[in-house]
Amino acid sequence: MRRTVRGMPAVMVVALSAGLLTATAPTAHAAAGATLPFTSVEAESATTTGTKIGPDYTQGSLASEASGRQAVRLSAGQRVEFTVPRAANAVNLSYSVPDGQSGSLDVYVNGTKIAKTLPVTSKYSYIDTSWIPGAKTHHFFDDARLLLGQDVQQGDKVAFQATGTQVTVDVADFEQVGQAAGQPAGSVSVTSKGADPSGNGDSTQAFRDAIAAAQGGVVWIPPGDYKLTSSLSGVQNVTLQGAGSWYSVVHTSRFIDQSSSSGGVHIKDFAVMGEVTERVDSNPDNFVNGALGPNSSVSGMWIQHMKVGLWLMGNNDNLVVENSRILDTTADGLNLNGNAHGVRVRGNFLRNQGDDSLAMWSLNGADSNSSFENNTISQPNLANGIAIYGGTDIAVKNNLVSDTNALGSGIAISNQKFLDPFSPLAGTITVDGNTLVRAGAMNPNWNHPMGALRVDSYDSAINATVNITNTTITDSPYSAFEFVSGGGQGYPVRNVTVDGATVRNTGTVVVQAEAQGAATFRNVSATAVGVAGVYNCPYPASSGTFTLTDGGGNSGWSSTWSDCSTWPQPGQGNPDPDPGRNLAKGRPATATGSQDVYTPGKAVDGDANSYWESTNNAFPQSWTVDLGSSYAVRRLVLKLPPSSAWGARTQTITVLGSTDGSSYATVVGSAGYRFDPASGNTATVALPASTNLRYLRLSVSANTGWPAGQFSEVEAYLTS
Repeated sequence: MRRTVRGMPAVMVVALSAGLLTATAPTAHAAAGATLPFTSVEAESATTTGTKIGPDYTQGSLASEASGRQAVRLSAGQRVEFTVPRAANAVNLSYSVPDGQSGSLDVYVNGTKIAKTLPVTSKYSYIDTSWIPGAKTHHFFDDARLLLGQDVQQGDKVAFQATGTQVTVDVADFEQVGQAAGQPAGSVSVTSKGADPSGNGDSTQAFRDAIAAAQGGVVWIPPGDYKLTSSLSGVQNVTLQGAGSWYSVVHTSRFIDQSSSSGGVHIKDFAVMGEVTERVDSNPDNFVNGALGPNSSVSGMWIQHMKVGLWLMGNNDNLVVENSRILDTTADGLNLNGNAHGVRVRGNFLRNQGDDSLAMWSLNGADSNSSFENNTISQPNLANGIAIYGGTDIAVKNNLVSDTNALGSGIAISNQKFLDPFSPLAGTITVDGNTLVRAGAMNPNWNHPMGALRVDSYDSAINATVNITNTTITDSPYSAFEFVSGGGQGYPVRNVTVDGATVRNTGTVVVQAEAQGAATFRNVSATAVGVAGVYNCPYPASSGTFTLTDGGGNSGWSSTWSDCSTWPQPGQGNPDPDPGRNLAKGRPATATGSQDVYTPGKAVDGDANSYWESTNNAFPQSWTVDLGSSYAVRRLVLKLPPSSAWGARTQTITVLGSTDGSSYATVVGSAGYRFDPASGNTATVALPASTNLRYLRLSVSANTGWPAGQFSEVEAYLTS
């Protein structure tokens, strides 16, 4: 959606009551995320001689793609030392090296260097997708894994030291890898058909022969490395099984590519490592491309360096994808690309996708009665953690999504079709028990933020029933819940209920409403809200209104951002006030009147060249800002644009204050304040020591330079 936000007039309908009640505890539900065989430790929490970078949410910066938006940069000789959180004998490291470089990290256990090193490379990173609007070079991080060759215990130390190439370390996953599994009785080993476990020879035909020989049975992939030079097809009624994803490794960028299958395909317990170094959407560079057929399964897999993990088309009814890892794909992790029925995707870990980590896209037929449940998703760097594009009776339950980047929310429920024929959302869409951490991003195409959880009538109205329940949203850089018609056509979002949500430390607002329609909110509790509770500015302005209905039990987000001509800026969750911080910057502002585009928010946008101007020739006029909490304000700095084109003038101003927004008292009586470009066009107002206010009002009764009240910035400080 392309639009100029600053040109939107205010259109707001908010039905939330002024006195929101204390939140009721959400219904008990399963813990969010997958049960993982490893424990992750962030590099920024480890001991290091390197340099910590971040936090940073700026698209295109290295830290913005890191877990926690922070990492540690190591130059030659510098190290980062992790305290092991659990018994382990293996580690997987997320890292980045400069474009075009490769090298290795020395590894130390309790201060002793081990014989093995950890190779690092930029080969699979720095992806460019110029055909995607708003994309920049991205996909900076990669993963490398290592069996340590010894057991380490909780509290032991494992360190990584740069040897030459600069390496930025993000997170370490410590894991206790069990022994390799043995060959199942009656199975057909690929080595019996000539497969080379050294990884040197081409094992493609051996895999095909083993599959043909084992119809109805098991193909065994023993420990080793196996190179396939072309994809497998005709795979049906067979189990492909390895000795474990750390032991049996298949090297190919196209594992299974087939348009149909009679089904009964079960793939488990090995790794498939690709060699995909760029994103070419016309290439089937996927672990699975097409159909496994009905009643199939994928479990215990490690899938890395593909374009897409599973791009599923055709008949995949009742497919189960579970307990697998999908890492470092240049596009989606998994996409149900239409006509998927009864599919369950659960208990998986996904990191560093170059598009949606998990998606359902109802192209050529509706996905239906399918679910994404208990998955852990980290760092999708060009789209959403979970995206539902159309479909009927879909469930998104108990997932943990963190650190989304450009063009993406943590969860998107959308009628964006991309292509036809498309099946819009229908039936009941259940979004329950999900946790979103640092989710949401600035959209460079819209030049405005995307919320942690987005409901988007992009190409058509949302008429399905959308139930969003038991949600936790923490540290969103922008908003928690967004309702938008992303195609810019103003299609309505209807039939949405948000029931049981905990929102903590959201950067701007709890609800970002930009579409016509309605939603009911119950038991939504918010703390440390950055700017205001609600931004309600449907686009286009003529499309209608968005009504928020208070269903009871809401707390902490009753205020409304009142100036639709400006975007609220992240307030970093209302930290304890810095004495030097301007308390008014970015806060909601209103006025008795405004002239043309010179709206109240221009006086708190941090830009001294923009300004509020009241209705002309209609003194007195007042301007009011909500500071969000009551403060002992001691000093005001009032500004006009510094340009010499603004002649000197005196404005007669009365300062008033309120703690509740309804009853105002005079703080400083009417007085003339001189604004002169020769001295910066500023005036300072000292407030009495007894002042305590949340709502600051300036009443202007005269102006010798223009028949209106005028301020380019109003700044409020705790210091005198």
